[in-house]
Order: sequence, then C-alpha cells, then structure tokens
Amino acid sequence: MKKIKSCCFTGHRPQNLPFGFNEDDDRCKRLKALLRKHIVDLIDNKGVTRFISGMALGVDVYAAQIVLKEKANHPDIILECVLPCETQSNHWRVDQQEVYYKILEYCDKVTLLQHAYTADCMNKRNRYIVDNSDYIIAVWNGKPSGTGNTVHYALQQGKKIITINPYDL
Repeated sequence: MKKIKSCCFTGHRPQNLPFGFNEDDDRCKRLKALLRKHIVDLIDNKGVTRFISGMALGVDVYAAQIVLKEKANHPDIILECVLPCETQSNHWRVDQQEVYYKILEYCDKVTLLQHAYTADCMNKRNRYIVDNSDYIIAVWNGKPSGTGNTVHYALQQGKKIITINPYDL
C-alpha cells in the first residue's frame, strides 16, 4: 500500500507577525500567496495529499483555509485539523471563532488530543503534527518561540522543512 505523504504547518500567531491581525496588509496577502504556492508545489511535485493544521490563530488558520480552497482543484487532498483541547478558541473574538468552526465543519478529519486545557497541550499538538508529517511549512522569524520549538523538534525528527520568514515578505 502506498504511503500517504503529509505536510503540517507551524507559524506565529498574528500578534507576532509584522502585520498583526490586518489580513488586508500587503505582507499578509504575500504570505498567503506564498503558502498557497508551497502547498500547490507539494501536491503537484511531491505527491502530498494530506495537510495537517493545528488550528491556532494566524498561520495555521490561513493554511487551513488555503487547503480547503485548493480542494476544488485537487479533490484528492485532505485536511486534518488537530485541536490541542476543546477550549482552544474560547477566548477568541466572535469573527475568529466563526472562521475556526467553519474550517472544522469543512475539513476531512478533526483530531482532539484532550478535552481540557493543560500547560503542555499546545506542545503535544505540535509534536503530533510533526510526528504525522513528512514536510513542515514553517512561518518563523528564527527567534525562540513555540514555532521555533516546533521547527527544532522537526529537525531532530529529520523532517523536510520549508521556512518562510515573515519579515522578508
């Protein structure tokens, strides 16, 4: 049986991106276009058919939205959304929650790692997405952070990493 090739996403939350929460900013538009380019390249040239999003605000949500849109052109791809806990979006704005739940409604699989929030649930989520991926698309500025920890873990696991520095957009 042929092994399914997978890609996950890791990246900064909006408050740590140079354009913040402003998705109309040209840098955010360039980031989304670059994410789409890498996603399509992985589908067309590397045979990736499974994409995994940890569903954090920012890069994870942007990437999940792009994968869902790409299903129109590539109906064989699947999106798995990995939730660290049931309450992940509880303190988000209403509009952010609406986007989150719409993605969950249209994705192919939802994986809930645990019911209640704990101090290590985000780290568990990050390890799960790396452990279940061949490729990682990382939007990372190179500085210590949760994204940085995920990139370092992926390197230790020998994963192929595509890095986008959000300050170079």
